[in-house]
Amino acid sequence: MNRSKMLNLAINKLGKEFGSLDLTFHQMKEGKQGDVTSFWPGGEDEDILVCVFKGTSINEPFHRQDFFFINYAYKQDYQALSYKYDNLITIREDECYIGQPYSGYALRGNNETDLIIIGVLIRKDTFFREYLPTIYTDSDLFHFFIEPQSNKFSDEFIHLAPGKDHAIRSILEMMAMEYADRREDTQRLLKSMLQTLFLQIARRYRIENAKNTPVTLSEQIIQYMADHSDVVTLKDIAAHFSYHPNYISALLHKETGRKFTEILLEKRMERAVLLLKNTTLSVEEITVMLGYSNTSNFYKAFREYYGTTPREYLQ
Repeated sequence: MNRSKMLNLAINKLGKEFGSLDLTFHQMKEGKQGDVTSFWPGGEDEDILVCVFKGTSINEPFHRQDFFFINYAYKQDYQALSYKYDNLITIREDECYIGQPYSGYALRGNNETDLIIIGVLIRKDTFFREYLPTIYTDSDLFHFFIEPQSNKFSDEFIHLAPGKDHAIRSILEMMAMEYADRREDTQRLLKSMLQTLFLQIARRYRIENAKNTPVTLSEQIIQYMADHSDVVTLKDIAAHFSYHPNYISALLHKETGRKFTEILLEKRMERAVLLLKNTTLSVEEITVMLGYSNTSNFYKAFREYYGTTPREYLQ
């Protein structure tokens, strides 16, 4: 059987299964009157779920969910209502709409022929532990996925337009075919494919959100430090920007009044607080993600910066 036929069979199968998913909307205890949310619709042994909506019409109520999701307009355009901005965003064919847990949205679509949306749903804990490191080196993307956790009713989203020939489409097709023919090792394979998908999403995000505003060299250096705070050294920066380490050090001190090590500590501690407050990661896991060799060094740095321990800081 050729790939095209296998793909069509997979999409049709997942499209039929969509109606059996438990996407029931439940009244929320917090938030505005009438706010509803849906909970993880996959099996207890699943960390990743691939679903397909296939139909001529979709008209959801505004709702929230407790998982991360990637929706891809595989065929035809659809719209997403963002409550925070009170606007209807058109997601055109071969574009992605990505949301975090508790982001609010509602899908709308009405076509003469079938609309097809491929969705990838990811459990929160799985995303934090296995995919957060993938987007760690992009500060904007990192903050998008982490900071909304401090506000359960965030309505932020990412809208990307990679195009039909982009690898994102191919990876989603492979994930759909794998999930449609589930086996014992399917979750393991999906996790590997999702890792590649997030790398492609991060690259596309950087391309589409490239800042055109000129910035000073010191601002570029500080941004680079923020993006690579887990591994960056003065020598790394010097090599990246083609300057001598002594020049970089002197420039930062002249324009910020702080040493390289002080700025790096600030960037690491900013991320430490975000991770401690907004994820379920352990201190040991956060220590590794921040680039510290052991928890003792992390605790020492945290106390040096905040004057208290991580646990006391969160109280």
